Amino acid sequence: MKDLNIDFTKFPDGLVPAIIQDQKTSKVLMLGYMNQASFDATMDSTRITFYSRSKQRLWTKGEESGNFLELKSVSLDCDQDALLFKVNPLGPVCHTGADTCWDEKNHSDDFLQYLEDIIELRKNGSDENSYVKSLLARGINKVAQKVGEEAVELVIEAKDQDNDKFINEAADLMFHYLLLLNTKGFSLQDVKDTLKKRHSK
Repeated sequence: MKDLNIDFTKFPDGLVPAIIQDQKTSKVLMLGYMNQASFDATMDSTRITFYSRSKQRLWTKGEESGNFLELKSVSLDCDQDALLFKVNPLGPVCHTGADTCWDEKNHSDDFLQYLEDIIELRKNGSDENSYVKSLLARGINKVAQKVGEEAVELVIEAKDQDNDKFINEAADLMFHYLLLLNTKGFSLQDVKDTLKKRHSK
């Protein structure tokens, strides 16, 4: 990643724009600027380091708040004068406390992926009244049993003509299916990847 041929001479101040994107959600988090020194510091530390135009020095995002941006990948645009960094943000990105500098919530527009994130939060949360936490705590057998029950209920509703009940049972099955995947240490993306491999054969 460090061998990119970045044209830092294109702009008079020797800086290039650095777009920061969440690797998982694809949300654009912020925009900063880099010179050669800040780019090298980013590559060496794997934490995003900008050149601060106001402070006139290198500035690692999160150096005060602890909300670092962990580098996952970097790419250079076709004109070689703008960088795209995909990161793992360790907390809110904006100085206002917002997830992004555009005051957007940093979750995927893919609702199922968002739901997986919520399941993970509930599993690791402290709310003992959480349905997700309580079911997962009962172990994989109970989770698998629940998936089986929901699948049977969906099949029963499929034979009738009540579309509202059918789609609600389908939603129940999908939710518990995601719980089962989580319990086994997998995600919906793993299922998608397997289907893609099958499709390519």
